[in-house]
Amino acid sequence: MSQTIEKQAGRETEQFDTNSLKETVDFMLQQAKSKGASATEAGLSVETGLSVTVRMGEVETIEYNRDRSFGITVYFGQRKGSASTTDFSRQAVIDTVNAACDIARYTEEDKYSGIADKDKQAFDYPDLDLNHPWDVSAEQAIEMATQCEAKSLEHDKRITNSEGAYITAHQGYRIYANSHGFVGDYSSTRHSNGCTVIASEGEGMERDYWYSIARNASKLDELDMVGEMAAKRALQRLNARQVKTQKVPVVFHAEVARGLLGHLVRALGGGAQYRRASFLVDKLGEKIFPDRIHIDERPHLKQAIGSAPFDGEGVKNSAHDLVKDGVIQSYVLDTYSARRLDTVTTGNAGGMHNLFINTDDYDLDGLLKEMGTGILVTEVMGQGVNIVTGDYSRGGTGFWVENGEIQYPIEEFTLASNLEEMYQRLALVGNDVDLRSSLCTGSWLIDEMTIAGAE
Repeated sequence: MSQTIEKQAGRETEQFDTNSLKETVDFMLQQAKSKGASATEAGLSVETGLSVTVRMGEVETIEYNRDRSFGITVYFGQRKGSASTTDFSRQAVIDTVNAACDIARYTEEDKYSGIADKDKQAFDYPDLDLNHPWDVSAEQAIEMATQCEAKSLEHDKRITNSEGAYITAHQGYRIYANSHGFVGDYSSTRHSNGCTVIASEGEGMERDYWYSIARNASKLDELDMVGEMAAKRALQRLNARQVKTQKVPVVFHAEVARGLLGHLVRALGGGAQYRRASFLVDKLGEKIFPDRIHIDERPHLKQAIGSAPFDGEGVKNSAHDLVKDGVIQSYVLDTYSARRLDTVTTGNAGGMHNLFINTDDYDLDGLLKEMGTGILVTEVMGQGVNIVTGDYSRGGTGFWVENGEIQYPIEEFTLASNLEEMYQRLALVGNDVDLRSSLCTGSWLIDEMTIAGAE
């Protein structure tokens, strides 16, 4: 049965016949075969959306997007060529296939190249309930963004300025197909709201924000809550002090701890492994976390932000462990990197899908009480993370904690350590899990780090 992908945007509605799009992808594959390609894979994406930003009660931006693209990769033996187009006409498709074939004829052979093996394809994949179009007009989005910002500005007289509040509503449709006969498609939505404001007191000014993201707009945080949270966070940062250089326990707020999980994924990524450009090269089966730590991927959670029914190569993805009992169980591989490492893909072409770390029975306040005296980090900055060596050095802002209670905001300090040491020193993971990305974690308590601050 033919379906349509529909997005309401103000007075305009864009529709795409999915059967027609599948026919176009099939035509592309047949064209490549007729040109002598031994294997082919093709992808198509269509995206529509509305984004509205309001600043100081005035509309700052209204953006509609209607994007679409085709991409094809052809293989002549182990020579590879790729080309793409935004033109869906038959002649454009033919021209794109010809371009990919011409490129392939001039490339060097790569014995690891090629589409994923047929027995790895997700010929039977689940419906993950990812598609929840939001029929919101520009006028309605403006009203909502205005309400969110106004709630933040009226929260306290020290909230003196705003960088804006926004509402976004996006829908996409994706097809992936290859010459194994696999054709996979699914629709998905992603909506968000957010606000960023500035707090002032004396000569000091601080900026902070809050936002929420969901597949279904009904699951977004309430507008008033988003505005108030942005205001509270900005106010908490006023009158920040410096701390002395010392070694102390550190709690990384869940938003920041997500980055620590991301560094692990990068270090275990296939490209870093086969290039031997990771501090975790050849560490499969080795213990890098405390015994109780379990990190696993759950790609098929319904309506989750990181969910996908198959990976970027049409490979069947499934729940699996990355770390168990503190021990590395798996790398993060697509087909090419797996072949380079003489193993099999983990279904991660395109990235991770809902990676979780197990939590302890403490919320953020509980972690601070367990820490006693130390630092709560709420933001990090700079690019001081070396995945090759694991060295970690980033600027930070946050709060000084004594007797388990926040005492005052702090700034202009540097966190210095090594990722492997940080992972080993992970004492507790909070149950304040942030689900706003594909990397899902609560706050982390690391029992000791070097803090470089005032002398």
